[in-house]
Amino acid sequence: MNRQIRVAQVLLIDHENNNRGLTDTSEALKLAESVDLDLVIVSENKETPVAKILDYGKHQYQQKKRQHGSARTTVKEVRLRPNIGESDYTLRIGRATEWLSKGDSVKFQVRLRGREHQNRDRATDLLDRIVADLAQVSKVQSLDKRSLIVQVIPG
Repeated sequence: MNRQIRVAQVLLIDHENNNRGLTDTSEALKLAESVDLDLVIVSENKETPVAKILDYGKHQYQQKKRQHGSARTTVKEVRLRPNIGESDYTLRIGRATEWLSKGDSVKFQVRLRGREHQNRDRATDLLDRIVADLAQVSKVQSLDKRSLIVQVIPG
């Protein structure tokens, strides 16, 4: 950045995003100082690096903001019973599809109570059906048939 740049020439992009081509570093620095901005190397090529005239503090803020934005994925949870009705099932799958299209991951949990433990195979079949129905909009992140949980991510 600015006076720390040690190469003789840079490919310059000015503050209005115009490509100025190959420019001497000292000339690029003068141009940056004339508009009260910084000269920052944005890409280091082997021969000539690409430098851009911009506000360095604002640039750093936007990079941090971009990193935080990509790290925020929420996990939505859907609980089901093995003998769920068809209309309830389609409603939950539809809602899960909406969440996946927004970038959230969805965790399905089949809960068994009382005598439902005897028909555990119905619960595993339900998990397989969920995976098959969401195959176009998601990928399976984890599938645990022992605890009857499947987590899908957008894909």
